[in-house]
Amino acid sequence: MADPTPIEPISAGIVVHHLNNSRSQRILWLLEELEVPYEIRKFQRTEQQRAPEELKKVHPLGKAPIITDGTVTLAESGAIVEYLITKYGGEKFTPPEAGKIDNLYFSHYAEGTLMPILVNKLIFTIIPQKAPSLVRPLLKPVFGNLIKKLLNPELKANAELVELHFQQNKSGWIAGGEGPTSADFMMGFPLEALSSRNSENIGPKTKEYVERIHERPAFKRALEKGGKYAYA
Repeated sequence: MADPTPIEPISAGIVVHHLNNSRSQRILWLLEELEVPYEIRKFQRTEQQRAPEELKKVHPLGKAPIITDGTVTLAESGAIVEYLITKYGGEKFTPPEAGKIDNLYFSHYAEGTLMPILVNKLIFTIIPQKAPSLVRPLLKPVFGNLIKKLLNPELKANAELVELHFQQNKSGWIAGGEGPTSADFMMGFPLEALSSRNSENIGPKTKEYVERIHERPAFKRALEKGGKYAYA
């Protein structure tokens, strides 16, 4: 079988291969905060809410976000955030000394702990809905019970952890500084999803935090450029 036809050549500079309603929105926000030029190549989810096959021409896994920066092609949100801040951030987004551990922890916690719970809950909700009608009545209580007994307690415990952090941190940013750091760019998306789809779990300080992100001029510019976004 022939290899997929490659996409058109990448221009010099940063290109964000942007999938609607995905983690790539956090990369647009970061780039707007960095104030460095970049290009967006937009991809739309399929009817099954999957990334289109065309993204595999950029990276073999075909998952968003992906950036290209000259000869560099990089996937994974955490890697992209670290790469962009290191290369283009200068002194921007450096956490204060007292907040370095919080920044390190929440930068990895976002995708390592919180997002898997949210994704599993979404999958467990979708499976009965997409199942053949004959087995749907059997699957719905099974997956509903898994959500109730397994995922909801985990989600509640994690939401309480995040809320407690914001209660103890008076700056309004995860690392305790005057503005966002890598942890904020990573945590924004799961907390948007939590606020949008599991609002019963989100605490008042966490809600204020999501609103604070959405009020930033750079975030608004990212929304304008990225297109319709379900979580803001």
